[in-house]
Amino acid sequence: MMDDDFFDEEFYPIDELLRRYEKVKSGEASFMMQEEEFEQIIEYYFQGSVEEQALLACDIALTYYPFSVDILLLKAEILTQAQKYGQALIVLDEIDQLDQTSLDAVLLRADVYLSQYKYDQAAALLEKKSSDFSGKDKAELLLELADVYDEAEDFEAVFDTLKRVVKIERRSEEALQKLCFWADFTNRNEESITIHTAITDEDPYNALAWFNLGSAYQSEKLYEKAIDAYEFCVAIDEKFEFAYRNMADAFMRLKWFENALEVLEKHLEIAKPEDVIYEAMGFCYEKKKDFSKARYCYRQASQLSPEDDSIFYKIGETYTRQKQWEKAVKAYSVALHLNRENASYCMAIGNCLMEMDVKNEALICYLNAVRLKPNNKTTWVALIKGLYLSGFYDEALTQIELARENCDDKPDFRYLQAAVLFEMGKTKEALLHLETALSGGLSKLKMFMELNPENLKRTAVNDLIHQYKKK
Repeated sequence: MMDDDFFDEEFYPIDELLRRYEKVKSGEASFMMQEEEFEQIIEYYFQGSVEEQALLACDIALTYYPFSVDILLLKAEILTQAQKYGQALIVLDEIDQLDQTSLDAVLLRADVYLSQYKYDQAAALLEKKSSDFSGKDKAELLLELADVYDEAEDFEAVFDTLKRVVKIERRSEEALQKLCFWADFTNRNEESITIHTAITDEDPYNALAWFNLGSAYQSEKLYEKAIDAYEFCVAIDEKFEFAYRNMADAFMRLKWFENALEVLEKHLEIAKPEDVIYEAMGFCYEKKKDFSKARYCYRQASQLSPEDDSIFYKIGETYTRQKQWEKAVKAYSVALHLNRENASYCMAIGNCLMEMDVKNEALICYLNAVRLKPNNKTTWVALIKGLYLSGFYDEALTQIELARENCDDKPDFRYLQAAVLFEMGKTKEALLHLETALSGGLSKLKMFMELNPENLKRTAVNDLIHQYKKK
């Protein structure tokens, strides 16, 4: 059934209007239908997707009102939607002969060109016609031009066109929102700062302009200036959600976690709860080492997004920071249950099980991590360290060779091999691998030292380390 909610009640009810129209169509009518009544009939069929009847109604209406731009526009719109672009252009040519100042006709013609992938023609038309309009009409036409440049992937031109719009309409919500995105996309944030500073100087109560200014500063990593701009924004519009989000992010970048929490709390007051807000709060509390509050926030986030495995991983991380290994394993296990293909979760569980002295189960976790990410050095290092700590030295050497096959020869593997060989009593061979590792860089030396600090009491080891530290 067709929806007739859009009909104006001052005219006949649709059933009565259709009855009158049928009489006109059959030639039985002794009365004249008004132009607006024909428009209602056309809209009725158009909205009901009865294209042929809509076009027939247009043609009948045009016999009575041959110079009606509104009816011709309806016909052109119906033809465009039906992808009959050539016929639509013919009708638009008729409109041009009647009225060259019809903004709707210009926009529709541009849409037809766009649908035909004639980007240059669409852009040329809109550029030419832009001089014929002013004020809001010109702004609307330029917004269409920006969309054309977007379709043509001329992104610099999109930004330049939006600049023209905001010169005309300082408070064009659509233009300002798009300008913010394209400034960042085209890496023209410095220019965006200049533009929006000028707008806020001229119109200091323009909340969206203040937001854009903050966003541009934030993209340039000028976080304190960004915060100042966002504070102006929310002072004007205290329910501007994205300003609070971005402000909190800026505070977090500055590591001002208490300030970030205040802003996020405000966001919760003005908007409906979201997982990302609770996650951000959890992060702030975690950085403040308030792990119980961090977990509370992460759990709130998990209730809103129960399939998000990363949240449960974060809960596990808070327990790990407190060395509550069993609770950490439970949280990591939920994350792994939700995402079986995540090697990091396997390693996290393995690390906890090693701390709990459940080494065989830990090694199974490390093996799973290697299976999932065979080209990732970190998974191999975790497995080899686990084998070393479990006393499986021969197997550790075997896995080191396999690790090299998958990840090439890294200093990490040399340090691990040296540590294993020292435990096996193969001192000379161990020193050779240690020297190779040291020549590859000292950044991973700490790992070797932590595996068995007793190795530092070996004179030959100390001499080698000092020799490479001097270099």
